[in-house]
Amino acid sequence: MSKVLIIAEAGVNHNGSLEMAKKLVDAAKSCGADIVKFQTAKLESLVSKAAHMADYQKKNTGVEESQKEMLSKLLLSFEDFVELARYCKEVGIKFLSTPFDIESIRFLNDMQDIWKIPSGEITNYPYLVEIGKTKKKVILSTGMAEMEEIQSAIDVLKENGTEDITILHCTTEYPAPIKDVNLNVMQTMRDAFGYPVGYSDHTQGIEVSLAAATLGATVIEKHFTLDRNLPGPDHKASLELDELKAMVDGIRKIELALGSNEKKPSEIELKNRLVARKSIVAKKAIKAGEELTEDNITTKRPGSGINPMKWNEVIGTKAVRDFEEDELIEL
Repeated sequence: MSKVLIIAEAGVNHNGSLEMAKKLVDAAKSCGADIVKFQTAKLESLVSKAAHMADYQKKNTGVEESQKEMLSKLLLSFEDFVELARYCKEVGIKFLSTPFDIESIRFLNDMQDIWKIPSGEITNYPYLVEIGKTKKKVILSTGMAEMEEIQSAIDVLKENGTEDITILHCTTEYPAPIKDVNLNVMQTMRDAFGYPVGYSDHTQGIEVSLAAATLGATVIEKHFTLDRNLPGPDHKASLELDELKAMVDGIRKIELALGSNEKKPSEIELKNRLVARKSIVAKKAIKAGEELTEDNITTKRPGSGINPMKWNEVIGTKAVRDFEEDELIEL
């Protein structure tokens, strides 16, 4: 099994602070994530004045305002992202940011070799065309989407030059209720589209991410924060650092446990076979030439003698010599 790509989603949990964004980079690196991901947008291109906050945003922030007002306090500048990408390289963790508009796609194009398309852009045709033309690897989130919409997005990406696609199952709610996760859809999408499948996890806790890894997710994305009590729309549905580290460690253990598809004794087991298995032995003292029957032979440990699966071959033969009770039978 190939290594699961773990994306620590910082998103906008920096609350508009470059300093806090750098702390999130440090945290993602210390927890063992492969990638730390942010979100890049031009406010004027992202939302109109009429766009309302989502219910979860109102609940998580305790404030009711327009999306534009909320996001104006959360976005970093393009200059900030240049510095953030440089800092990620210095720290030794891969930088990634999700663009939310075409200007941001063009800005980020020279800074990263992967695109993460968020669920909200899966029906944005001009956006998908722009991403597709770069011919880079795409990780496509599918929250809120119908199967036909996912296929349409894949078609647009492929028509414009993108071949390397990973599909992420996702439930777009923050936090997402466990009962709405439906992880079995991962296999449905794998079968339907023929691409690797991963999971973007908005649930609380780490259990669902671990389950997704067990079900073969090639990518796991999870929001994290320095402090769940910070103001902002996503902190409450994010992992704190001890939880993020536990998730990463758990996924790495699952990778080891999944191993290969080949059923054979592992090397570590071989030394235990002789101890745990049984052989055909004398149930009582047997004289040379005496017929071996169910009355005078049985099976006991160790497994260094005749395999009990040869029982019917042994029954009815003559003892080749005297055997004492519990002695391994020989033919």
